[in-house]
Parts: sequence; C-alpha cells; structure tokens
Amino acid sequence: MNPSRRDHLKGWLGVAGASCLPLGACTTSPAVSSASDPVPPQGIGNRIRHVAYSDQGGRPDGVQVMVNRGHAYVGHMFSNGLTIIDATDPRNPRPVNFWTAGGLTRTHQLQVAEDIMLLANGANIVALQSYDTQRGYFENNLADSITKQGKFRSGLSIHDVSKPGEMREIAFLEIPGLGVNRSWWPGGRYAYVAAHFDGFTDHILCVVDLQNITKPEIMSRWWLPGMNRAAGEKPTAPQGKRYALHHMLTAGNRGYASWRDGGMTVMDLSDPRAPKMISRINWSPPFPGGTHTSLPLPGRNLVVVADEANAEKCAKGTFHTFVLDMRSPENPVPIATLPTPRDRPWCEAPGTFGPHNLHENRPGSFRSEETIFATYNNAGVRVFDLRDAFAPKEIASWVPPSPKKMIDPRPKVTLAAKTADLFVLPDGLMFVSDWNAGLNILQYEG
Repeated sequence: MNPSRRDHLKGWLGVAGASCLPLGACTTSPAVSSASDPVPPQGIGNRIRHVAYSDQGGRPDGVQVMVNRGHAYVGHMFSNGLTIIDATDPRNPRPVNFWTAGGLTRTHQLQVAEDIMLLANGANIVALQSYDTQRGYFENNLADSITKQGKFRSGLSIHDVSKPGEMREIAFLEIPGLGVNRSWWPGGRYAYVAAHFDGFTDHILCVVDLQNITKPEIMSRWWLPGMNRAAGEKPTAPQGKRYALHHMLTAGNRGYASWRDGGMTVMDLSDPRAPKMISRINWSPPFPGGTHTSLPLPGRNLVVVADEANAEKCAKGTFHTFVLDMRSPENPVPIATLPTPRDRPWCEAPGTFGPHNLHENRPGSFRSEETIFATYNNAGVRVFDLRDAFAPKEIASWVPPSPKKMIDPRPKVTLAAKTADLFVLPDGLMFVSDWNAGLNILQYEG
C-alpha cells in the first residue's frame, strides 16, 4: 500500500525533526548523525517529496527508466527483461506488462522517442561471469569477464510503444558479440550505441542509421587504440583499468563519450560515417575512474561528467562529478566538482557511495543547464545548482531506505540501497530506479 501524505510526513518528521516543515522548506540536507541511523520506508527528503513506490511486479532490480505516454519503462539488471508500469496516476503506479527476450539476454538499458523504443540486448554479465564482487566486473575488460557458456541475444531491438502499456518488436539489429550496454537516441536518424563486437575487448562506439526504422544499419564504428584485439592492437589500459564506452550523449554535431577508466572523448559527428576525435581528457589516475555519463550543456559551453563509484565503502577513494569548461573543445578544462554529499558518513555506511548517473536532459523531460539531477548509489538522489559553474551547490536530496531483500546474486555484495538511474518530467516528477529495491516516484519541490 502506498503511504499517504500524512504517513509520509509523520515518518519523515520522526527522523529529520520538525525544523524543516513544511516539507520542502529546508535549504540544507537534514542532519543525520550516524551511518547506521534508520531511514523510513519513504526515505528522507529535503525539498524532495516521496509520492509512491513500486516493486515492479516482483522484479525490483531496475536500471534505466524512461517515461512515455504516462507509462514508465524499466530495464532490469538481473531479471532478463523489461517491466512497463502505468504511472498515469503517479500515486498509484501499476505494473501492466513484462517483456523478455528470454534465456540469458539482459535488456537493462533503453531509449524512447517518437513512440519508438531502442532496447539494449546482450549477455547477462552477472550470470555469465565468475566475479563475486562488483570490482571484478569494473576492473577487467568485458571479453575476459565472460567465463560461462549460455545462449543470449546480442544487438539492438526496436519496438513500437505507441499503445500505452504495450511494446511490439518491429526490428532487430544483430551485433555479433556480447551485446549492447547503453545508447543515446533522442529521436531522428542516428542512434549512438555502446556495443561489443566479436574481436574487441569491450564496448565501442557504433553509429546506427535509423532512416528506415524497420531496417536499421550500422553506419560506422570508433574505438580507443588497443581495443581491437582481433586486429592485433596491443592494450593501452593499465592493469586493473577498463577502457570501455559506457555511452555517448550528443549536442548538435558534437558527441561526448564516456570511456569508464579511459576518460571522456569529444567527437566530431558532422559525418556519421566517420566520427573523429577532437580531444580526450582522462583524470584516472589520480582519480579512480569509472567515467559514466558526460552531459553537455551547450548553451553554456559546459559538460558535467559523472564518474560511477564502483567499490564498497570507498575502497578506491572518492568518485566525483566534474564540471568542464568546453569553450575550446580541443582542450576541455575541469573547473569544479559537484559537492560530495556529507549529510552522513557515507563511506562508513553499507554499500557503494558516490555518483552513478545524471538526468540527461532528453527532449520531453525536465531540461535545464542550471539544475542538475544525479543519483549517488547508497546516498540516493542529489540535486545541484550550477548557476555558478565554479561553485556548484547541493539544493535538494532524497536518502533511500535499505532494501529488504537482496536481488543481486553475487555472494560478496552488501545489501544496501543502490540508487541507479532517474528520469525527471518537466514538472519535477522523478522516476528513480534501484538495482535491488524497485522504483520510487518522487516530486522535486525546489
């Protein structure tokens, strides 16, 4: 049963105290003194109100979430499929459909535009690799991570989602390899896909032509030196580092590609048949790496770059989200980091602390070059004011409760909140996923 507003306020008051009422009046995060202090089921909100929760039809492992025609589409990390949730009444989200490609095919990442969905298909990495902690996955290239045999589908499936609650596959682009990680397609002719091809060490950039939506074609490929093992290229990544495209966001004819421990490349996409690198920046070392999302703010000549934290209890140090000055795209310059949350001693708390992803300013969603929404694993959701790019400020937050049940099958992963992705509607309604704990719907009240 979803909590009423009265129940929500009561639970929130019991943890945060009355000084922040009415809800949304706080200007700083509620003080919580200990990493072990309990968090109520609705979480702890600072200028963010809890609206509803869904266990996604008993499959609470959620990664990327998109909203179209009042329905949320959630890709799963472990459950080999995608759940559709009717959120036309956001206070009462209802799972209405589950789609799967079957077997060991993971479909955890998706893009929705123009009533069309592009869905990543690939190996269920967690089921087919032998690492018992998340660090094993993040510190080894994908081609060497798969140690078990299994049947899965590798490529990009395309679906008609014009009828709310339904999805009908209309095309499949096979990509021989271990599959697609994530893609970027806000509509239009070209999709930019992070895909693994046989013979490569990991995910590379693949430009897909969607001019004929039922017959997608690979237009071009691009990768960092050393990734084409089949061609005899020698690896350039240091031991324990992973060079792999997580995904690339675009603005006009520029692409901003995140290469995990390989940093960010700025790409010239004026000819989609031949992407060209304009520049590359990598701050790992000395920082731990994990570059995940490079969000362009073209009107301000800025890029915000989130490095994904990927070790429990800060075992690899502090991961940051960087702000880059892009006035000279051939020479990106870091000018600030988003402030690290300090409302709890997060490195002492169970699980992983640090950035995961950013709201990506998609068409039809909340779009701002001054307000940045981010997920922070066990630290939940954080909202930042970037009006002064040299001095960003945290202005809102939501701390999640710990999940009741472990869905992640790896034996040495701690049961803890793992806030993963978020999608923000123009009115500030937020759809927030967790690898173990389902979907929370929140309202930003900034």
